[in-house]
Amino acid sequence: MISVLVVEDDPVAAEAHRAYVERVPGFTVAGVVHAGGEAVRFCERHRVELVLLDFYLPDSHGLAVCQALRAGGAAVDVIAVTSARDLSVVRGAVSAGVVQYLLKPFTFAALRDKLDSYARFRERVARPGQASGQADIDRMLATLRSPEKGPLPKGMSTATLDAVTSALAASADGLSAAAVAQATGVARVTARRYLEYLADHGLARRSPHYGTVGRPEVRYVPVGHAEAGNENEGNGRR
Repeated sequence: MISVLVVEDDPVAAEAHRAYVERVPGFTVAGVVHAGGEAVRFCERHRVELVLLDFYLPDSHGLAVCQALRAGGAAVDVIAVTSARDLSVVRGAVSAGVVQYLLKPFTFAALRDKLDSYARFRERVARPGQASGQADIDRMLATLRSPEKGPLPKGMSTATLDAVTSALAASADGLSAAAVAQATGVARVTARRYLEYLADHGLARRSPHYGTVGRPEVRYVPVGHAEAGNENEGNGRR
């Protein structure tokens, strides 16, 4: 069993992450903490092999936590679980030895893929002896990379999906298709298509908003506090 420490400042999201990890065969949760300092102290006192690390913590940044773990001699691997898209942060994560990078919000299936890839990597590098050559090392490192997902539906682009996702994530109360269209510069019908795609894949939920007259307006709310029992629901509040 691979021992995992969940580091997430939001208690509800932390519990969802814990439940998700426990559902993946071969993994067990050693503990859940809500701050960087707690994570470092926990790794000093307990057996931990993998850390699921939120980068936006109340007392420090995830990169600083990685550095503190390395300085303390903790032999742990780190999977970043964060909303940070800044390329400087991504570069810093690579420099700090982060083995996987998972953007919030995400589905259980996405986390499961990362954990399965990590487990396959550990299994290959745990064998005795030496690598047979460069190709053998390349194959081992390639196991850390999750397989590419299928293409988006015809007429949809990754850039627009990212823009819609970012606009939605910036609003805790959710947005209508019209509001997303205004925020991203796409047509309202286009915004609704992408929002429906997110909702169908468990990354957003539909919420009727009742005004004074007329039919209720449908708002799309980012999934930040999903129940861990639904495999298609995402989590992570940032």
